[in-house]
Amino acid sequence: MKAVHCGAGNIGRGFVGLLLHEAGYDVVFSDVNAELIGQLTAADSYTVHEVGEGARDHEVTGFRAIDSSASPQSLVDEITSADLVTTAVGPTVLRFIAPAIAQGLLARSDDVAPLGVMACENAINATDILRAEVERVLSEIAPGDALAALGRAVFANTAVDRIVPGQASGAGLDVTVESYYEWAIDRTPFGGAEPSIPGATFVDDLAPYIERKLFTVNTGHATIAYYGFVAGASAISDALARPEVEAAVRSVLMETKQLLVEKHGLDSAAQQAYIEKILVRFANPHLPDTVDRVGRQPLRKLSRHERFIGPAAELAERGYTPAALIDAVATALRFDVPEDEQSVELQQKLDALSAAQFTSEVCGIERSHPLFAPLAAAIEAQQTER
Repeated sequence: MKAVHCGAGNIGRGFVGLLLHEAGYDVVFSDVNAELIGQLTAADSYTVHEVGEGARDHEVTGFRAIDSSASPQSLVDEITSADLVTTAVGPTVLRFIAPAIAQGLLARSDDVAPLGVMACENAINATDILRAEVERVLSEIAPGDALAALGRAVFANTAVDRIVPGQASGAGLDVTVESYYEWAIDRTPFGGAEPSIPGATFVDDLAPYIERKLFTVNTGHATIAYYGFVAGASAISDALARPEVEAAVRSVLMETKQLLVEKHGLDSAAQQAYIEKILVRFANPHLPDTVDRVGRQPLRKLSRHERFIGPAAELAERGYTPAALIDAVATALRFDVPEDEQSVELQQKLDALSAAQFTSEVCGIERSHPLFAPLAAAIEAQQTER
């Protein structure tokens, strides 16, 4: 069995690639980072170090690596004969992966099992995004064969959860991760022939898993980062240790809990236990994560269907005023890290746009939406304080 994993960074090596390796797949890493690919090509193994409850080390061996920028045809060839393709590249990069998958499907034989394609990203239904990009490419390069090519793949959405912090200098290929993880995969596209990945959980309804994770883990993590940044903290664990930061994140997660319980019928006590477990994970001092790293790319995190605006909009549509989420958005506007390109752009937009324009253009909330007025007011107040 062979799996091609696009994105050989810390998440790719320390989470998805590890689980695929332990499931018995020959893993082919693909990346555009020539230096990283060179290190992987020269190495016989790397180690994934867990921290937290039940932590242990995992040695990963038997992998190969491709520089997809220097040798795009090599990636196509590997995809043509692969059993699985997975990604951990970031939602905005999926469109650059699509051409290789499209060409691989065109070259793939009808006599082999369909290629399983799963985008393992921090986004809702990321695999749907990838499939749409693959369809777009096929319609451009081979419109007559597009339908047949798509029939050679199974596209399944996933929900992934594992904290993989920025790594210590000199770690090389080794990766430090938390011991806890969850990889939930929608089983329905496979029609009963889902791949063998013992470390993953196949489910019939993925939506609750995706939104529970995104609106608890990702929303909570980013909330700590932004309030922690304002408080002058460096590490995520140190930020959460501050009473005002803990109070803020708990308030935010109470609002997302309300949405998740009402929308998906989650058990309230079980969701509260999930929140408490998440907060314990964030407080782990052995995960050297920083508020700057977790808070990076604020414009993406403040977009319409992401971790703040997404749940806030749905709560507003249900007749609630999500005060804690709105305050978290206002706090995120104070994230000013010159090394982060989106942080710089965020500050520029706050200077150039009115609060109404910012609410519409950045957050994707129009004037007719019930969230617009309170959100725009919070943004305007933050602009006034600048």
